[in-house]
Amino acid sequence: MKYLHTMIRVTDPDATIRFFELLGLKEVRRMESEKGRFTLIFLATPEDMNAPGERAQAEVELTYNWPPEDGEAEVYTGGRNFGHLAYRVENIYETCQRLMDGGVTINRPPRDGHMAFVRSPDNISIEILQDGVLEPAEPWASMPNTGEW
Repeated sequence: MKYLHTMIRVTDPDATIRFFELLGLKEVRRMESEKGRFTLIFLATPEDMNAPGERAQAEVELTYNWPPEDGEAEVYTGGRNFGHLAYRVENIYETCQRLMDGGVTINRPPRDGHMAFVRSPDNISIEILQDGVLEPAEPWASMPNTGEW
């Protein structure tokens, strides 16, 4: 298993980037989704950076959810601005089965063979990402979401 990133939701990306730059992190990549109305900004320390074009060893993901076209920007309360921890695993199906066997609810099953979400006993969301590609497989492909993730 490899630690990937921690995600936090932000209301002012520029101010947040300035804050993390003061701490010594640098922006390493950015993705925008017009359809999903969000921007993802990944930051890392120089020590965690790899060769250009490669993901850093550990990152902070800033998620900026764009305000609705017909409304106001979301206000985050009650820890809603903290998103999740993310880990890459060798086999997402085996990892999810081990978690289920241990009594953990798979909140977002790996229907696509790529991504799943579970929650810690303290309700912290954990994203599990497949290293490489696995084809969708049962029982995961048809398993519904459970609760929030």
